[in-house]
Amino acid sequence: MDQVGKLVERPRLYSNIDGVGELGIGFMLLGFALLQWLQVRAPEGAIWHRMDTFCIYVGLMCLTIHYGSKAIKKHITWPRTGFVAYRASQHWVAAAIAAPIGALVAVGMSIALRRRWDFTTPGALIGLVFVAVYAYGFARTVRWKWIVAGVMALGSLAIAFLPANLIAAVANDSWVTHLARAEFVGAWLLSMTFFGAMLFVSGGISFWLYLSHTQVPAEEGQ
Repeated sequence: MDQVGKLVERPRLYSNIDGVGELGIGFMLLGFALLQWLQVRAPEGAIWHRMDTFCIYVGLMCLTIHYGSKAIKKHITWPRTGFVAYRASQHWVAAAIAAPIGALVAVGMSIALRRRWDFTTPGALIGLVFVAVYAYGFARTVRWKWIVAGVMALGSLAIAFLPANLIAAVANDSWVTHLARAEFVGAWLLSMTFFGAMLFVSGGISFWLYLSHTQVPAEEGQ
């Protein structure tokens, strides 16, 4: 039965064998964190608050992730381990993990903005959901990633229970505070930066381990 379980999990393991899935999601989260930082620091009429700018920014970010991941797979992963074409559900595992997280966060932000919630405590719930999805999508097939999941959980709780004035300092004196509490904006920015950085670390370690344990096959005739 253990062998059968390993065979079942092999497609999931291969899809992120080089850490590219995690690097892509980490890049996305850090990209959104950067956009929010620009929005917080820019005046109300700045270009960063325009919807067309947002659409272009997100579009370029998605294209970078898509074609960057394909380039890494084509030029690094496939020459070392061989190309394997699984079902679409396996090939798009990173998108499948990111989509529900993005939807959940978007809904939570919308509700919090309208009701002007203090985000520091509810933020732990969103963070822990993110940790659960990471554990299911990545740590379940690679044991050392449970350490990353644990650090994420602790970091999420730490952000949730930081003093409100400390978190609010991130967005103080910003026009954005007319739409949402400074604590909400600060907690959101810290959370996206933290989770993006952790995914970059996890994906980077996976990529380093992959390069250390694989090599490009020698060309025939040499």
